[in-house]
Amino acid sequence: MADPHDEIARLEASTERLAESAERCRKIAIAARAAIAAGLVLLGAILIGLVRADAVSLMVAAILSLGGVVLSGSNDTTAKQTAERIAEAEALRSELIGAIDLRLVPEEGRVLH
Repeated sequence: MADPHDEIARLEASTERLAESAERCRKIAIAARAAIAAGLVLLGAILIGLVRADAVSLMVAAILSLGGVVLSGSNDTTAKQTAERIAEAEALRSELIGAIDLRLVPEEGRVLH
């Protein structure tokens, strides 16, 4: 096995990359919710007559709504997998830190200033 210090550093770098990925997932989730909301608002506006009901407006409403739902579902799965990988890396990091044979530094006479 590699030096525990090197392995800990590698795990910390991996955790940072995963945290960045989790942040991207959060932003995508917000965009997906916005797309769903925009599609439903457009559909509502079509239904009450504020927007003319033609093929383009109906397609846009459907694309936004369904596309947002699909994006949200896919992104949710990715976010959960990323969170699991972060938890695994942190658990392994803690295990490695616990396995390091730490030396106690003797305390020489205390100097109080």
